Amino acid sequence: MNNKPTTVDMTKGSIYRVIINFALPVLLSQIFQQLYNTADALIVGRFLGTEALAAVSSSGTLIFLLTSFFIGTSMGGGVVISRYFGAGDENRVSLAVHTSIALGIVSSVLLTIVGVLFTPVFLGWMNTDPDVMPLATEYFRFYFSGTVAMVMYNTCKGIMNAVGDSKRPLYYLIFSSFLNIALDLIFIGVFKFGVWAAAAATVLSQGVSFILCLVHLMKKGNVFTVDLRKIRFHKETLREVIKYGLPAGVQNSVIGLANVIVQSQINTFGKLAMAAYGAHAKIEGFAFLPITSFSMSLATFTSQNLGAKEYDRVKKGSRFGIISAVLLAELIGIICFITAPLLISLFDSTPQVIEFGVRQAHTAALFYFLLSYSNVMAAVLRGAGKAFVPMTVMLAVWCVLRVAYIAVVMTVTGEIGYIYAAYPITWTISSIIYLIYYCRSDWIHGFEKKHS
Repeated sequence: MNNKPTTVDMTKGSIYRVIINFALPVLLSQIFQQLYNTADALIVGRFLGTEALAAVSSSGTLIFLLTSFFIGTSMGGGVVISRYFGAGDENRVSLAVHTSIALGIVSSVLLTIVGVLFTPVFLGWMNTDPDVMPLATEYFRFYFSGTVAMVMYNTCKGIMNAVGDSKRPLYYLIFSSFLNIALDLIFIGVFKFGVWAAAAATVLSQGVSFILCLVHLMKKGNVFTVDLRKIRFHKETLREVIKYGLPAGVQNSVIGLANVIVQSQINTFGKLAMAAYGAHAKIEGFAFLPITSFSMSLATFTSQNLGAKEYDRVKKGSRFGIISAVLLAELIGIICFITAPLLISLFDSTPQVIEFGVRQAHTAALFYFLLSYSNVMAAVLRGAGKAFVPMTVMLAVWCVLRVAYIAVVMTVTGEIGYIYAAYPITWTISSIIYLIYYCRSDWIHGFEKKHS
């Protein structure tokens, strides 16, 4: 048996070191995740053309909408596991682990059924260009047929992250990233398969990641060891997972819904605007790298330390993580602003596609620090058991206000630039709300209050 420690206690040692040591592998894993997502778009755009690129690009918002609720809800498992791991309660850690896996299995089956059956309906609601519809339907159905792999990989990765292990998920993702790119090139570049092959490559590579994670979790002698016979819903634990995860699931879903509505508005401008919007989304994904890495690190750090009642440590750690994520995201934003024409042209050299994509990048990129602040603050509050707060903020600002704004400006002007502006406007408002709440509320004692 491998006796090398597979957990990290974030309640001890240098605050800055434990946060960075956790965040760095997550950052690297997100880089590889983004690289193989970008590789999908690059290979499809180059080998299959603009319509295929538009089909794959339009998939991002809908996939996020359908998967975000279940992935967000599973975050509750991570919060519970981290909290009891920090408190040294191994029995409750085990209950939370097996309940989280059971929830992931049920969620992935439901998601597969909904995704495969209702793909044409969803695409119709999104005003998908008729020229793109057949390819988009083909891509979606192949993708959702393998949703089990994606959901279960995220569930297993969440368990490892909750006990402070962010390195193994990185190793598994690096391997699957190269596998995904290789499969893309073989399926599309060599065998000349259609757009469905890009989805198949993604599903297969995610399946490999899931298997690698599960094999590790089933090793004996760890606090998180998975026993297949124990995978079921434990009533009290499930209640806790839902309590902390449901608000995150709702939050993700409303953001996903708002993005689908935005995508449907973009789709009305035709396939060139769709392709540009998708290309920009891939570029913007790199701004999310420090956001995601510090968000995951701070959520685990906060939960573990609050479980151990290390309140001053949580305050210092949250300040350090927030500042680091904001600065890194803004640096990426500046780079994206300057290099936007080159970056967009890598996906599609059509002049109109480049024009649309550059315009969006120049509207949003310099505001990435606000995008980062809102997301990292949401993670800190989830880690503190205050998941209802970010859910409310995101629902009110990133969904209701964003959609209302777009509805009004599109009725008045019909100009695509106003759609692009919706993002920095809502990032600004949510960041102001989070700053006020962070400075003036008693969020640090979220787990100790019955009504959080």
